[in-house]
Amino acid sequence: MDQMKMQELIERAFDDRSQLPQAREAVLEALELLTHGKIRVAIQKKQGDWEVQAWVKKAILLYFGIAEMREMNSGELTYFDKIEPRRDHKESGVRVVPPAVIRYGAFAEKGAILMPSYVNIGAYVATGTMVDTWATVGSCAQIGKGVHLSGGVGIGGVLEPPQGRPVIIEDGAFLGSRAIVVEGVMIEERAVIGANVTLTGSTPIIDVTGPTEVVYKGRVPRESVVIPGMREKKFAAGSFGVPCALIIGKRKSSTDEKTSLNDALRDFEVSV
Repeated sequence: MDQMKMQELIERAFDDRSQLPQAREAVLEALELLTHGKIRVAIQKKQGDWEVQAWVKKAILLYFGIAEMREMNSGELTYFDKIEPRRDHKESGVRVVPPAVIRYGAFAEKGAILMPSYVNIGAYVATGTMVDTWATVGSCAQIGKGVHLSGGVGIGGVLEPPQGRPVIIEDGAFLGSRAIVVEGVMIEERAVIGANVTLTGSTPIIDVTGPTEVVYKGRVPRESVVIPGMREKKFAAGSFGVPCALIIGKRKSSTDEKTSLNDALRDFEVSV
């Protein structure tokens, strides 16, 4: 089906669910294209600049309405759901270590490695990326090339509203253990996020490397090295520390020449 026609049918059915029967084929085709990386929830225009394709998110939401609950088996385990895990890993060239799961409607590019982890519908994981043990890639998240999501990293899903930006992790970024990134936050190219950093859409991300602080929200600039922080805030009951994130330096080319990025991070006293 022509993509413009597909988009038109999906947009119409999303606004008026009585049109869903006429859009059924378009929704099913969109999910198949999404599964094989032929379309994406967000497209990168340039570094730090992404365009959200809301109609693709709408296709996912409509798919939930037409998919039927059914029993699914994985060895001796039985599940009851609408969306099956993918089983075409050999053909896709993706290393998937048991019991990792890539859900139908998600795409992992050839050369990606998934340790026991979970990749949800609408997500995109590019080549050379390691999704480490118990890491989660939420719905519609866009993970770039050569990214490392360390153990227990939580990448949040952003399925609604359809026009909302998903979490985006650009090429070469490194996220330390138990880091959490949600609410459409963007981690720009080659940034380093230390262990236990939590980034929401409203988290102050404070660059403390200059004579005065520079505050970002919703994005971590390219090559920044980020650690957890606290800042004082006054409330009616008194002053209390509230979480923030601190940019304490920039990643350098020499960092990548060391035996491991973990070793290099010790230069910044960052735990990973």
